[in-house]
Amino acid sequence: MNTVPATASVVIVGAGPAGMTAGIALADAGVNVVLLDKLAEGANTSRAVVVHARTLEVLEQFGVTAALLERGIVVPRFVMRDGDHALARISFDGLPTKYPYTVMIGQESTEAILLARLEKAGAQVYRHTEVTGVGQDADGVTVSYLDADGGANSIRADWVIGADGMRSKVREAAGIGFTGATYPESFVLADVRMTWPDPRDEVSLHLSPEGVTVVAPLPDPRPDRFRIVATVADAPEHQDLAYVQALVDARRPGAHARIEEIIWSSRFRVHHRVADHYRAGRVLLAGDAAHVHSPAGGQGMNTGIQDAAMLGRLLAAVAEGAPEATLDEYERTRRPVALGVVGFTDRVTRMATLRPLPARLIRNLVISTAARIPAFRRALAYQLSELANR
Repeated sequence: MNTVPATASVVIVGAGPAGMTAGIALADAGVNVVLLDKLAEGANTSRAVVVHARTLEVLEQFGVTAALLERGIVVPRFVMRDGDHALARISFDGLPTKYPYTVMIGQESTEAILLARLEKAGAQVYRHTEVTGVGQDADGVTVSYLDADGGANSIRADWVIGADGMRSKVREAAGIGFTGATYPESFVLADVRMTWPDPRDEVSLHLSPEGVTVVAPLPDPRPDRFRIVATVADAPEHQDLAYVQALVDARRPGAHARIEEIIWSSRFRVHHRVADHYRAGRVLLAGDAAHVHSPAGGQGMNTGIQDAAMLGRLLAAVAEGAPEATLDEYERTRRPVALGVVGFTDRVTRMATLRPLPARLIRNLVISTAARIPAFRRALAYQLSELANR
């Protein structure tokens, strides 16, 4: 086990997709960067699975997009349904990008690709290292941590990036508020093997009074692996095959879907929150430490990676002598993006879970009517792909 150095120019707390993206940007610029993560290893489950066009563009500068395409599955269509009735079909074809589609790939694969690139750039992740405190003064920041043996230690840095998730200790230590609320529903997430009537080049969003359900194909040698995300009033701690089958049957009647195996499942609560600021002195935030929201649209990891790419570039410039005011561009640019994503996913989630029949009928009529307009379909595809964030 390697020992964490005593000093670094930048310490990144959290080695998920956002933390590693920032680390790559900094290491490529020759900045001495250290990543700390309390987990003994990276993601070993799929979790976030959608990579949108703008993220593919951003990651192309680091030379990892080709690997994502090689290991993922290209999905150029998005379908919105109520029961077995298609209300809208949205195609990403024709968008002004080299990547007019989404890529479905498990987070464990995304993290493995980013880690290999990070190490190629000369940086390292120190795992099983739990940060316990962050204190800053005029000259730098001291990050306290417990090592793998439980020993207390610290590292001194010029700057710290908190990419340590929704319950960020870095954000808390910096005294930055996290404004928002929690959805009353819980979410079920399951990777399954099943027979499914839709083609494997589309993602479907199902609207129902019981809750919103997303079904998406996942890369696998066998063509029967899918991701299911569903809102429920109160998800059980363990989701067995019968439970997930009942969810699919209720929300896509007539599909004749048959789940054969649950590969992995989980439950979680979803918040919609944005950090009040993205910087406090020498401490900056990225990814889920800065914003969390509904998984509708698969925007979370994408927004975090885009945060981190910009922050890494700006912080590298400051490390090389640019004025600290250069960092002001980060919050000025990226926080409005997060507010927009939170607002968009919140509207989709609330719209999708309408319960009164009259409201659902009106919603369906509005969606199906608007979906006949090419400009509407293009605008929705543009927003989902996050190309407006350029």
